[in-house]
Amino acid sequence: MKITALAGGVGGARFLRGLLAAAPDANVTVIGNVGDDITLHGLRVCPDLDTVMYTLGGGIHEGQGWGRAGETFSVADELAEYGVGPDWFTLGDRDIATHLVRTQMLDAGYPLSAVTEALCARWKPGVRLLPATDDRAETHVVLRDEEGKRQAVHFQEYWVRMHAPDAESIVFVGAEKAQPAPGVLEAVAEADVVLFPPSNPVVSIGAVLAVPGIREALAATAAPVVGLSPIIGSAPVRGMADKVLAAVGVAETSAAAVAEYYGPDLLDGWLIDESDAKQAERIEAAGISCRAVPLLMRDVDATAAMAQAALDLAAESRS
Repeated sequence: MKITALAGGVGGARFLRGLLAAAPDANVTVIGNVGDDITLHGLRVCPDLDTVMYTLGGGIHEGQGWGRAGETFSVADELAEYGVGPDWFTLGDRDIATHLVRTQMLDAGYPLSAVTEALCARWKPGVRLLPATDDRAETHVVLRDEEGKRQAVHFQEYWVRMHAPDAESIVFVGAEKAQPAPGVLEAVAEADVVLFPPSNPVVSIGAVLAVPGIREALAATAAPVVGLSPIIGSAPVRGMADKVLAAVGVAETSAAAVAEYYGPDLLDGWLIDESDAKQAERIEAAGISCRAVPLLMRDVDATAAMAQAALDLAAESRS
C-alpha cells in the first residue's frame, strides 16, 4: 500500500510514528511543511522536517516533542555571552550540526529536497520525506501593535517569542511563486491513501496546500483523502490552531469547523474525537464521511489505533 501524508511538526511526527506501527509494510511518503523554515545565525533551520526526521529516526527529545535528545547548549551559551541574538530561539549543539550540513549543501547548490534526502540517509526514518517545495515559502503572521499599526512577523517569532497573540491574517511569503518539490505531485497521484495528520490546519497543512499545484493534485487524486481533527472539544490538542483559524476567517474552534475549512473537495473522510461525536452529523451534511474515535496520542499504541481508524475509513470511502 502506498500512503502519502501531509505533515507539520510535533503532532504530525507523532502520528507518523503510529502510522508506521499500524502499517509496517506500507510505502509511506511524507510531504513536509517548510513554512516554519527560518535562517538563524546564518544557518537554514527547517523545524518541521527535522522534527519528523528525528522522531522517526529515534533522535527526538521525547519530553518536548522537538529538538534532539541529550542536547547541550554550549554554542548558545557562548552566543549569549557575546550578546548575539535572537535569544528567543535556542539552537542546541547537536541540532546545529544538522543545520550546518543543510546550509553547506544549500550554499553548494543542492535543492532542499536533495539535502533532506541526504540528511535522512543518516536517520533512516522509514518514510520518504519530501519538502513541499524547494523554494522559499515562509509563513508570516500579520498583527497589530499596541498603537494599532500592522506588522508582519515570521511565524517562529509569532509562536516562540510572542506566544501566539491574536492574529489579523496569515501570509505564505513566496508561496505563490513556488513549485512543488520533485516527487510531491507524483506521491499524491500514485497514492492508495492520502492522510492529513492532526497537524495545524493553517500553518502546517495549510502551508503545504499554499504551494501551487498541491491542492489541485489532492482534489484530483483517485485516492481517498482522510484527515484527523487537531481539535478536541473547543480547543487544539497542541499549539495555537484557534488563533490562526480565526485569522483565516474560521471563527469557531471545533472539529466540524476544521473539516468545513478543508472542504469536501479535499476530504473524503474525517476522524473526530469520541467526545465530539455530536458533530458527526454536521460533517456528514457537508459531504465528508465522519467517524468518532479516541484521538489523544497518549502513546504509540493509541496513535497506531488512530492511524488504523483513518485507514479503515479510507477503505470504506473507496468501496
